[in-house]
Amino acid sequence: MNPDISFPVVGVGASAGGIQALESLFRTMPANPGISFVVIMHLAPDRKSLLTDILARHAKMSVEVARDGQGLEKNKIYVIPPAAVLTIASGRLRLIATDPAHHERSPIDVFFSALARDRGELAVGIVLSGSGSDGVLGIKAIKEHGGVTMAQASDGSGPGFGGMPGSAIASGLVDFAIPVDAMAEKLIEVMRDLEETDDLASDRRMTDDDGVVLEARQAIYSILRDSAGHDFSGYKTKTFMRRVRRRMHIQQCEKIADYVERLREAPEEATALFRDLLINVTSFFRDSDAFNALRQIAVPRLFEGKGAADTVRVWIPGCSTGEEVYSIAIILREHMDGLRVAPRVTIFATDIDDAALTIARSARYPVALMDGVSDQRRKRFFAGESGSYVVVKAVRDLCVFSPHSILRDPPFSHMDLVSCRNLLIYLGADVQREVIPIFHYSLRASGILFLGMSESVGQFSDLFTPIDKKHCLFEARDPGRRVRMPHFMPGLRALSYPAPASSKTNAGSASQLRRSVEARVAEGFAPPHVVVTEDGDIVHFSARTGKYLEAAPGAPDRQIFAMARKGLRLDLRSVLREAIETRRTATRQNVKVEADNDHTELVSLTAEPLLDREGGKALFLILFQAREPSTADTMSTSPTEREPAGDAARLESELFETRERLQATIEEYETALEELKSANEELISMNEETQSTNEELESSKEELQSLNEEMRTVNHELESKIDELDRANND
Repeated sequence: MNPDISFPVVGVGASAGGIQALESLFRTMPANPGISFVVIMHLAPDRKSLLTDILARHAKMSVEVARDGQGLEKNKIYVIPPAAVLTIASGRLRLIATDPAHHERSPIDVFFSALARDRGELAVGIVLSGSGSDGVLGIKAIKEHGGVTMAQASDGSGPGFGGMPGSAIASGLVDFAIPVDAMAEKLIEVMRDLEETDDLASDRRMTDDDGVVLEARQAIYSILRDSAGHDFSGYKTKTFMRRVRRRMHIQQCEKIADYVERLREAPEEATALFRDLLINVTSFFRDSDAFNALRQIAVPRLFEGKGAADTVRVWIPGCSTGEEVYSIAIILREHMDGLRVAPRVTIFATDIDDAALTIARSARYPVALMDGVSDQRRKRFFAGESGSYVVVKAVRDLCVFSPHSILRDPPFSHMDLVSCRNLLIYLGADVQREVIPIFHYSLRASGILFLGMSESVGQFSDLFTPIDKKHCLFEARDPGRRVRMPHFMPGLRALSYPAPASSKTNAGSASQLRRSVEARVAEGFAPPHVVVTEDGDIVHFSARTGKYLEAAPGAPDRQIFAMARKGLRLDLRSVLREAIETRRTATRQNVKVEADNDHTELVSLTAEPLLDREGGKALFLILFQAREPSTADTMSTSPTEREPAGDAARLESELFETRERLQATIEEYETALEELKSANEELISMNEETQSTNEELESSKEELQSLNEEMRTVNHELESKIDELDRANND
């Protein structure tokens, strides 16, 4: 008989100090919650556990030791036995016997990960008292699949050991951090709401056809940008709103306007939404055919012509918890081992999620996440530790993990391979059009871009040539000249958000009319002008700037110095630099600019600081004011005055040539500066290698902590047994 899998399953993880927490949890749990519970605890592998008997004295539900192949039932508690790792598949428990000498150090991660895959949105993970960080990877898996997570918060009397729940809470992946005595009520409440909500993702009221929803979505973008420093307006709307609806469900907000107010009032909820938006499903060798194509077609080209003194450079943005990174690292290591002389390999793996990077650096994954890894690769590239696997050092040494935003930070450069799989699918079309040229900039000529199965380079066929279109492998084309590095403006998108509609019609109409008139006057009568950042990136054009600025050849570029017409560039740079340094208005008079038909005109340049935008970069207004030649300049000169005309022309020509040479030097300096920015990013990443070494030491420390926890658990069980005997003797 197939077990009923329509009810929630709650995994409860505990370790040192966890028996008291478990007693409190089940003492307050009703007899018929309609839920199945599975208790995972760090137990001594060579001792009989009394945990089942202890919990039975406090729980109103039936308590039993888990058995292999056992189907789960509602209103029952299943307890992990000693010397075993517990997983779940198709609603049935699976036991994996372990060697007492090499017991599993992360049994909670193992079960939670399997539970997430098996139950999806019906999975719940609870982390109680214990040392170390077991459970963090597991609750991430539960969140990835839409489940609910809880952790024990301090209430003055617990948790006895705050390492495990503290690590879970610090990861930002916990939906409810509450005292253990409040968990039963909250759990029943959440499960009841879940049953009443058929399918949040199909709620047709949550569309942009509703002006309230559109306004609320823009407000949420703004709140996240201010609180987290990241702009999610480029996310696909459906994906974004699905995550918002999930948080509304957790916070029990029926209306999106109420949820916006919750975000404004509770910074911790903005952080929770930010974490939810970062969570993407990932796995080892996802889309195995694509990785086979990478191994057979692309990898040999990466090593072609490289010797021991060379380096194969790889960038993996949006690396999440590292499964894709280590998949590619394994393929590269396999190829390196087959070469007589192999170059060095450096894989720069980046993400904006610090918690995910911590998991990736640890390189430890539960057995439930190893489905995509063949037995041969498991034996060769992983060190098995019962229910989990650790990536071997020969593979880890190829990888450097670093925080980095692909939309906010300068990209890496001179890469042989950029692998960005299943990140673009979460981004809107406009942002995708920004990201693809960034990848091209990062790659060497003939470098390779590896995308997800549902992704492509879109309209940028001039930048990339398909190598294997089916498996999304592309080669970077040489566009004729090097594409300039894109410039990154965290505050720029803030300029494009519409203000919320006013509820007062008359005041709103008057304000709109005033803005319309001011805009009309400014555009019709104000001198041509632009608004730029300190770096010279243009964020606003007025009308009639074509006399002074023109599009540079090649890839689109909004840099004012690149767009300046001949004669303007040096003075533009000078006047902007003065305004930046003094924070006062700076001017340059009678600057010659070469207009159309080789005609030269005079212009006055003014750079004026604008008020700093909150949370963004300072902006500067650049004014172009045409100057008429003075009367003295236009009067005919006397013969005497004409005598030095030849010398003046020659000096002017020399000055012009000097300026041109100076401009060329400046451009070379700009190019070098761009390279230095990329090099700086690499140095930051190299620092991560040192941190990885420290983490290996911490891993050894965790082994000792695990042994200590088992001893504490045994001691507490013995104390409970002694108390029971004392009570029996007293009776």
